Amino acid sequence: MSVSKIDLLNKQFSRGMLGYSRMEVDQFMLELAEVLGDAADGQKDMRKKIKRLEKSLKEYRQRDETLRDTLMSTQKMVEDLKVTASKEAQLVMDEARAKADATVQTGHNRLAQIHEEIEALKRQRLQFEIQLKGLLKSHLEMLETSDPEREKVEELESKLKYLKKVD
Repeated sequence: MSVSKIDLLNKQFSRGMLGYSRMEVDQFMLELAEVLGDAADGQKDMRKKIKRLEKSLKEYRQRDETLRDTLMSTQKMVEDLKVTASKEAQLVMDEARAKADATVQTGHNRLAQIHEEIEALKRQRLQFEIQLKGLLKSHLEMLETSDPEREKVEELESKLKYLKKVD
């Protein structure tokens, strides 16, 4: 049963000799007590529900705050990782360039050394050719110049051959 404000204001009791009818007033009071009791129980239930909802809300807010903090930490960590990765990548690139430059420089140095060795070998060959030509020329001149002793030896040999034939 429910009793509204309008019901209370419009309620009229019958009158007797000594005032309102006691039975009607008692009956109404019982009804009113029941309505107020139900309202108090409903209010008590609502307060419990409000407390549960406030507790849930508080937990959700804490979770939200934790998630926000986690998200912020994760974003900062990702940024730090990006910066670190970028620095490491730059270091690797710089190191690779330095190694490549060193390898190219070593190649150039080796090439220059090979050219020097080739030039030295050409000079040695030219010297050898000059020396050989000089040696051959001197031997040729020696062969071409008549040596008096040689001529004597040849003359004696020819005489010896003649004598051997004669015998």
